[in-house]
Amino acid sequence: MSNLVSGLLSNLRNTVILSSIITLVVVGGYLQHAGALDATFMQAVLRFLHLVFGIMWIGLLYYFNFVQLRKMPEIPAELKPAVSKYIAPEALFWFRWAALFTWVAGVLLAYNRGYLFDAFALGLTSGNPQHSFIGLGMWLATIMFFNVWVFIWPNQKIALGIVEADADAKAKAAKTAMLFSRLNTFLSIPMLATMGMNQTIFG
Repeated sequence: MSNLVSGLLSNLRNTVILSSIITLVVVGGYLQHAGALDATFMQAVLRFLHLVFGIMWIGLLYYFNFVQLRKMPEIPAELKPAVSKYIAPEALFWFRWAALFTWVAGVLLAYNRGYLFDAFALGLTSGNPQHSFIGLGMWLATIMFFNVWVFIWPNQKIALGIVEADADAKAKAAKTAMLFSRLNTFLSIPMLATMGMNQTIFG
């Protein structure tokens, strides 16, 4: 039994497949309880997906800022290529796609709940404070998503040598990527406050 568990958990693909199967069973249980593939059930699915992708996105953002960026100056020069050539490109792959899917799931969720446009208008069209708060969070998340794809990833490609550039261009790109990553960290905390508190306060 322990060998079976070890075999499953030693391989990430197998771990994710098994976890996904169990998740589908759980989702199926919720569907049976809901009784229909209605708007409420789809809202639950979208909220779940928004949460999963969001945890991956913000988790990696915090890894970059609280761990990698802080510790890189302490890493001996001969060991830095291990991070820049292997770890960082892989982390950035999951980071940027998680950002995209988090944003898409969030937009679909807001549309499903019927407040997408009013939230992006910060509740000004309805006077609804719930939409003002969640709209603020949506705008912060949209800016963060934009930063990932327009500033962080293009500059990281240069800084990591994925795109050919001279040393000066790499240094400039690394600093630009760092500043926008730090900006996203700054924006993430109030964004998470709106996302985490809105449903509880307003329902």
